[in-house]
Amino acid sequence: MSNLPLNINFTQIFLHLLNFLILYAILYFLLYKPVKNFMEKREKTYRDMDDEARDNLKASEEKKAQYDTKLSEAEAEISQMKSKSRQEIEKSKETQLQAAKDEAERIVREAKAEANREKERILSDAQSEISEMVTDATEKLALKATAGEAFDQFLDAVDLAEKRGSDYEQ
Repeated sequence: MSNLPLNINFTQIFLHLLNFLILYAILYFLLYKPVKNFMEKREKTYRDMDDEARDNLKASEEKKAQYDTKLSEAEAEISQMKSKSRQEIEKSKETQLQAAKDEAERIVREAKAEANREKERILSDAQSEISEMVTDATEKLALKATAGEAFDQFLDAVDLAEKRGSDYEQ
């Protein structure tokens, strides 16, 4: 083998190649494979975290949409309830106002009727007093001898009756 040009020794090349393969295998199993496994696990962990974050984001967006829907439904319901309340209040107000008007009309009618009854009573009392005065005046005239005195008494009785009548009208 010494005849080879450039002093090439195949055994040494083969031994270097064998050393290189052993070094490669050792480095592969001791460094490359654990680092690669670690990197894959780390990548998987971050990918899972990212997927979980997306799922959580999607779920939270769905819940937010549901809450927004419920909130708008609640606002619509509140608006309807307010409108209904206002209508009921207006209806109640109108009913109470009508009841008050009816009561006022009833009171006015009763007051007018009472006033008319009182007026009729006063007039009948006044007429009976006038007739009594006229009767008294006539009796006094018949008893009195002079017509002038009787006439003066009659006028006094009429004046007295007018005063009493005006007192009743007030």
